[in-house]
Amino acid sequence: MKKTEWIYCPVCNSKTRDRIRQDTVLRNYPLYCPKCKHETLIEAKDLNITVIIEPDAQTQSQ
Repeated sequence: MKKTEWIYCPVCNSKTRDRIRQDTVLRNYPLYCPKCKHETLIEAKDLNITVIIEPDAQTQSQ
């Protein structure tokens, strides 16, 4: 039997509605937290979850 774990929100640290198995691979997954209502991009492989931080958009100067 494969091990499963709940995914916890990286902002408020509460349990989300998603679970991952040991063989799950996620890339650029938009994780939504129903408690704090934040959406965060994550990557997951071998039950290790990494938060993807996107740089803010820069305005073009003339």
